[in-house]
Amino acid sequence: MKSTIFISFIISAMCFVSCKNESQIEVFGIKTKKKYLQLENANWFLGEWKNTSPEMDFTENWKKETDSSYRAQSFIVAANDTVFFEHVLLEEANDSLFYRAYERKEKLSQAVSFYATKIDSNQIIFENPKHDFPTKIIYKKVTTDSIVASIYGKQKGKSVSEIFPMKRKN
Repeated sequence: MKSTIFISFIISAMCFVSCKNESQIEVFGIKTKKKYLQLENANWFLGEWKNTSPEMDFTENWKKETDSSYRAQSFIVAANDTVFFEHVLLEEANDSLFYRAYERKEKLSQAVSFYATKIDSNQIIFENPKHDFPTKIIYKKVTTDSIVASIYGKQKGKSVSEIFPMKRKN
């Protein structure tokens, strides 16, 4: 039993010490690509998503940035004026998935981070109870060409939600 624990410890230490970078690991001298399984569950985010109404055009454009992250630009145009714009970094780090949002004029270091509290193949829930609004963000895949983003929280003591249905832009 002690030898099994010791061997497991040595293998773990070898892997930890031999990690060359974030996306490649080495075990027993064999290099292999690290898997980011939580981020892979969000691969349906990738692409350009749009919701057009008479009042506004809402767009989210998601692209793979690295093996461990996707990046998006999210914006609303009303009457030919961009009334909302933010960057989003979806990143798997330390075996957790984070949604980091920041405005155009801010830097990533100023981003508001939300932690994934539920992840499955059709829905991801991000939460940050310490943020003013929103405190919860939900992305739900309806079909391969349709998603819904929802935000929840409180404003002026009242529960508020906003729903953003989107279709894939071809």
